[in-house]
Amino acid sequence: MSSARPEVICLEELWVQFDGLTVLEEINLSVQEQDFIGVIGPNGGGKTTLLEVMLGLVQPARGRVRILGRSPKESRHFIGYVPQYTEFDYAFPISVWDVTMMGRLGRRGLLHRYTEDDKRVVAEVLRRVGMLGFKDRQIGQLSGGERQRVYVARALASEPEILLLDEPTASVDSSVVGSIYELLQELNRRVTIVLVSHDIGVVSSYVKTIACLNRRLVYHASKELTPEMLEAAYRCQVDLIAHGMPHRVFDVHSVEEGDSR
Repeated sequence: MSSARPEVICLEELWVQFDGLTVLEEINLSVQEQDFIGVIGPNGGGKTTLLEVMLGLVQPARGRVRILGRSPKESRHFIGYVPQYTEFDYAFPISVWDVTMMGRLGRRGLLHRYTEDDKRVVAEVLRRVGMLGFKDRQIGQLSGGERQRVYVARALASEPEILLLDEPTASVDSSVVGSIYELLQELNRRVTIVLVSHDIGVVSSYVKTIACLNRRLVYHASKELTPEMLEAAYRCQVDLIAHGMPHRVFDVHSVEEGDSR
């Protein structure tokens, strides 16, 4: 009997172009149930676009995308998404509870009342991210790390099978970064996670496997991060230095003309 876990994300020979410019080239990726993949690479390398393809927000020029065996549009209700930037007026009088409840809209729609089941789910996800005690707090009164936990809770409120996160600790104080990754490790017991980050050292300490992306994807379904993988992604020679806590330090390197930083 095979012990292989089912495939939940499949990208085959994927190309994405914007205004004639190739952003993603010949992407092949297979993600299994309960994987926790960290996608790293330089700014402008297509990491956010990769997530948007999985969400069905960007249509590939060619190639095949299957999420849970269906098209991204058909599977959207099974995906939770935490974008890099969540923009709204922090002075707006909306509570942690109400922000998290927004995650139920995909199941209820704008014109339907929330049910007792919705309330149960929201209370549970806030408890899981350690924010239930803050449910009546105005969102703008929270710290960056606390807000990020609420955004994760909002994504989980849709009861997803897959969680996509784009730079989840980019605007979070360094003192709470570890706690957010530990939270994601706990959530990974139930949910498949694909996480985009520039924080190579921290990511490599928590995820199960690492992919390098700079228009092309280098992925071996392993946590091993080799110099060859990094050179393929960053297009320069990279040194790895191991220290007491598992993390990696990179030499400063130039960016090719035309690349964004």
